[in-house]
Amino acid sequence: MSQPGERIETTHDAEKELLTLRADCQQCFALCCVVPAFAASADFAINKRAGHACPHLQSDFRCGIHTTLRQRGFRGCTVYDCFGAGQKVSRLTFEGHDWRASPQTAQQMFAVFPVMRDLHELLWYVTTALILPAAEPLYADLRHAQSEIKHLTRHSPEELLALDMTAYRQTINTLLVRASELVRAGVRGKKKDHRGADLIGARLKGSDLRGANLRGALLIGADLRNANLKLADLTGADLRDADLRGADLSESIFLIQSQLEAAKGDSKTKLPSSLRYPWHWSNETQ
Repeated sequence: MSQPGERIETTHDAEKELLTLRADCQQCFALCCVVPAFAASADFAINKRAGHACPHLQSDFRCGIHTTLRQRGFRGCTVYDCFGAGQKVSRLTFEGHDWRASPQTAQQMFAVFPVMRDLHELLWYVTTALILPAAEPLYADLRHAQSEIKHLTRHSPEELLALDMTAYRQTINTLLVRASELVRAGVRGKKKDHRGADLIGARLKGSDLRGANLRGALLIGADLRNANLKLADLTGADLRDADLRGADLSESIFLIQSQLEAAKGDSKTKLPSSLRYPWHWSNETQ
């Protein structure tokens, strides 16, 4: 068992680490505008093939319609989060050689980016777990995992492409599930288990979902107004168009910014201090 001072230091270090896991588009070669494919839908106005630049990408690697993405039908772009993988690949892995100036490295860079993003996402979850007091019994294992992932992100392109990310993700996920169980055990009584459940359009207004397992749940368009989601595990939950107005997510665990960007909410929605209110919430019709 760690001492109080050690817990405070662990939390402080974790909070600083999370700040490094944010996208810095000015340090990236717009990899998210090139690498992924997308199809014309409610999230994207056009079709785009993987590895091909979006037509709105400018020569300086900036988006030509960044301030009007939602209005122009590119909502999907506004909810994407690379967790800082873009600048890592651009500035560290490929040492600042961009894919336009060095076309011979383009395909390798495009292949490395999804691997790095997966590693950075895992690093975000592991680091977040180190801020959860109830997960203290796992702090040593979490710190080891954190160090290991950070080491992997410094690998060469060839080494990164050789990683078995499916197996590695499962290993880290097992640790994160244990952390989730420790945290959610703080809620008394039987907790709802909706892991991977199809809750599309579900009427959950005012529901008591404290300590619920909502990992991977499909909550697209669900009515979660005024729901209590304290200590609920929202890892990978699909919150597209979910109505979170007045909901209490102040202590929800493993909730990420992109999930909020995809949802609907208002000033009465309670969020963890590490996350921000999406700007479009104040502009949506209530």
